[in-house]
Amino acid sequence: MFESILASTSSVSAGEFVICTCISLGLGIIIAFIHSFKNEYSKNMLLALLALPAIIQTVIMLVNGNVGTGIAVMGAFSLVRFRSTPGNAREITSIFLSTVTGLAMAMGYVGVAALVILVVGAITILVSVLGFAEPSRGTKILKILIPENLDYTTIFDDILDKYTSKAVLDRVKSTNMGSLFELSYSVMLRSGMNEKEFIDELRVRNGNLSITLSRPIVNREEL
Repeated sequence: MFESILASTSSVSAGEFVICTCISLGLGIIIAFIHSFKNEYSKNMLLALLALPAIIQTVIMLVNGNVGTGIAVMGAFSLVRFRSTPGNAREITSIFLSTVTGLAMAMGYVGVAALVILVVGAITILVSVLGFAEPSRGTKILKILIPENLDYTTIFDDILDKYTSKAVLDRVKSTNMGSLFELSYSVMLRSGMNEKEFIDELRVRNGNLSITLSRPIVNREEL
């Protein structure tokens, strides 16, 4: 399983090259599927993941021990970083997986490439299905505007205790030339509580100024 299908890595026949390229494209399709599973993606990203194993495999086969060609290829690849936009962690992982697959196929190790894809793909899909490390969907962001003459430290404590199981004051910001304060809370509403009644009681307390209750924005991790 872990033996190379190539008779010699120093000299690759046309038939061996075609076979390795076809397998690389097939494995690229699997990588593209794994990347797209319960994930935001673009068509161009999937096409890149599909073609990258075959491209890396071809480059390595062409270098084939030639130091001069290897240095030239290394210089060409170093330019790619400056012509690409930052990607998130999952995109970078998929690109590295495609690269490793291409390197393994260039040496003819089909079993190694397939096993790496199987293990990484299974872990990725399992984590996506189980929702591991996802932010709590019960947590919401509450923003309240109040006049500057109100004591924001305790004015909403009784209402928050009544309607929420957790309420943390994350930020206080002055606005409107200092005449208003904007309070930002992370809150988790109690089960069965009515959001409208919660907001109505807050409006009475803050003089009917603006109140916003929304889900937290999940940051995009860029590498």
